Amino acid sequence: MAPPNEPVNSRTLDLIKTESLYDFSEGIFTVKGVTLLHDVPENVFFSSFSSICKPSESNASPSLLQKILAFSHKGGFFGFNHETPSDRLMNSLGSFNGKDFVSIFRFKTWWSTQWVGKSGSDLQMETQWILLEIPEIKSYVVIIPIIEKGFRSALFPGSNNDHVMICAESGSIKVKESSFNSIAYVHFNENPYDLMKEAYSVLRVHLNTFKLLEEKTIPNLADKFGWCTWDAFYLTVNPVGVFHGLDDFTKGGVEPRFVIIDDGWQSISLDGANPNEDAKNLVLGGEQMTARLYRFDECDKFKKYESGLLLGPNSPPFNPKTIKELITKGIEHEHLGKQRDKAILSKSSDLAEIESKIKKVIKEIDDLFGGDQSSTSSVPKSECGSLCCKKKEYGLKAFIKDLRTKFKGLDDVYVWHALCGAWGGVRPGTTHLNTKIVPCKLSPGLDGTMVDLAVVKLVEGSIGLVDPNQANDFYDSMHSYLAESGVTGVKVDAIHCLEYVCSEYGGRVDLAKAYYEGLTKSIAKNFNGNGIIASMQQCNDFFFLGTNQVSMARVGDDFWFQDPNGDPMGAFWLQGVHMIHCSYNSLWMGNMIQPDWDMFLSDHICAKFHAGSRAICGGPIYLSDSVGSHDFDLIKKLVFPDGTIPKCIHFPLPTRDCLFKNPLFDQTTVLKIWNFNKYGGVIGAFNCQGAGWDPKEHKFRGFPECYKPITGTVHVTEVEWNQKKEASDLGKAEEYVVYFNQAEELSLMTQKSEPIQFTIQPSTFELYSFVPVTMLGGSIKFAPIGLTNMINSGGTILGLEYVESGAKIKVKGGGNFLAYSSESPKKFQLNGSDVDFKWLSDGKLSLNLPWIEEACGVSDLSILF
Repeated sequence: MAPPNEPVNSRTLDLIKTESLYDFSEGIFTVKGVTLLHDVPENVFFSSFSSICKPSESNASPSLLQKILAFSHKGGFFGFNHETPSDRLMNSLGSFNGKDFVSIFRFKTWWSTQWVGKSGSDLQMETQWILLEIPEIKSYVVIIPIIEKGFRSALFPGSNNDHVMICAESGSIKVKESSFNSIAYVHFNENPYDLMKEAYSVLRVHLNTFKLLEEKTIPNLADKFGWCTWDAFYLTVNPVGVFHGLDDFTKGGVEPRFVIIDDGWQSISLDGANPNEDAKNLVLGGEQMTARLYRFDECDKFKKYESGLLLGPNSPPFNPKTIKELITKGIEHEHLGKQRDKAILSKSSDLAEIESKIKKVIKEIDDLFGGDQSSTSSVPKSECGSLCCKKKEYGLKAFIKDLRTKFKGLDDVYVWHALCGAWGGVRPGTTHLNTKIVPCKLSPGLDGTMVDLAVVKLVEGSIGLVDPNQANDFYDSMHSYLAESGVTGVKVDAIHCLEYVCSEYGGRVDLAKAYYEGLTKSIAKNFNGNGIIASMQQCNDFFFLGTNQVSMARVGDDFWFQDPNGDPMGAFWLQGVHMIHCSYNSLWMGNMIQPDWDMFLSDHICAKFHAGSRAICGGPIYLSDSVGSHDFDLIKKLVFPDGTIPKCIHFPLPTRDCLFKNPLFDQTTVLKIWNFNKYGGVIGAFNCQGAGWDPKEHKFRGFPECYKPITGTVHVTEVEWNQKKEASDLGKAEEYVVYFNQAEELSLMTQKSEPIQFTIQPSTFELYSFVPVTMLGGSIKFAPIGLTNMINSGGTILGLEYVESGAKIKVKGGGNFLAYSSESPKKFQLNGSDVDFKWLSDGKLSLNLPWIEEACGVSDLSILF
């Protein structure tokens, strides 16, 4: 069962430890003597890391290579042979049952989520990896389908006998293979978090096509507060609305440090319409998905913007009610469209009436835009009535310049675009690039995924694909113009559409490499090397091929404020689903990118639930509130007035007791995620029960019987202190203070204490901060909690120094500072001056801190005993 002509790199063998962890014989694959897979077919073989990987050919740094070689003996590769070459090969890797696993699978082309089970047949289609618990040896093994030659692979459930199937596909009938030596990677470790880090580190060296997060710099906005225009406007986004949206936040007392101008700013046109005119009066996502980019600069409603327009005393007003009315009518139009489709299929007599209603609502939308003309006609002109009689700047550049003039703290302006330009790509003949309309063909592996409007529209309209040989020119043409206009980064969406159109371009791997190389070079040239958020990208080939430069990406599906399929409870249960996506996807994606948990609405019915997770997400916090629709009390629990945030120093991951559970509809599990602040750990407990993936219906749906209070426990040992060097010493304390953020309670805990019991209501949460207790003067117990008016109170502490007679603490923010102190201090100083403080016999020591603008909100505290 050995692969033919197995290569052996003797230099590598000399560098690594030799330890036999795996045995493969007579169809049984074991790990440390424990059977992992049985009934393994005879055409499957297993190879050690040293026989396959060539570290000397990697561009990884010497220190990274040394680290990887130290644990490479824990891993190896599966391969298999077929007699007949094919562009899509399916093969069993063996079977298993009775073993708990957690996995990640694609439920849409673009999005992945968690799934658990106990056998190979429990897997879902398009599984990206499977992590198995091996309780006999208190260890874990991960199997990761990867890329080999021009093929990308994924795992599938076997049709019988609990087999795990691997599918390798090229996406092109012109690209065929019959044999693979390293189509899946296997890795072993006693710690599941170390396991995932080590496995993806090994693959970074083996594939040499991506970089780890630790090798890259993350975008500036990662520790800032911002605003995205999508849910506020959808496709109706316009300069006046964006200006008033930012102004809203500033007047409310929080200053956005970045804005993402989402879909709706580009120059797109529909096939059959004038190729040099913008598509008119678009409202909702979906309407634009068959349109194509016809030029690289902004559409007319932004292009006609005149510098200074919004800075003077007579700046044009903005009525958010008009936008909301447009969105309401857009939804009505969308629903009527679905009714029309059903009526056509059923040959219903209601078709004529539905068509009449559609015409009526289109007329109402046109009227709201200002008549039959494009909405750009409402862009105010200069005083003389001409847009070009004065020597003024116009367009996106002028607009961004005015934004920066008005909003001094606005560090970054990002704009949206699809990987292929627009949703429908680039319109042939309208740019200097060679573009071809390519029909979309979906892989059979996507048959079991969720029905998706974006996919339906792309299949309907095809994609205008720029020749991959011009990918460098394509992205530089877009991005150099944007950079010159003042844009500092891009949100790139619809990334996996490439797999639909790869057949004539060497298959999905070669086409992806060409496009990702062009994107990478352009980001490096135009956006400081890291000015990008990747979205709709949660398939393994993007991470293996596209993250050489990309250092931030979405780890969840879009924030849905309601169920698009009409379940009224969806406004509640979809929010827990979002948190599961983000938490479990971070187990693998977090090794390559900074996880981005996406935006939410501060006035949503579950806004506080989202706020709890964003407070400890370790990345940017941003909203998509409509103009005039904000909960500033909630926002100010997340964001400092200057637009910075009390950010954790890692990204949150599920606790060990949640890894192999279903926190969505098992009726028993509360999602718990751990993270670190600079001087303590934190665990968030979220009741996400009430919904989940239905394998039979191939969609997420509500499970109302699960939407109820859930009990559970939490303990300081559930914080994985050793996962961050800066936090490792925090895990060695003899005692901790535990602060319950929502209950506003304090408790003491040791490593040997009984766990804290809790009951959490549906769609609610609690955050537990664990702060090491320090003994002062031999008998005084002390631990700083931080500002309790912020959800992540521990993130407000920037500095901590213990001196002989007390503690010196640097705190950012204004509000109630809390510490635990077993005795009352003799003196409390704020910025060098004595101040009155409050101390209670239960150990609560508090002081109200002002926000001092001149000090950027930072206060120096001295607590002396």
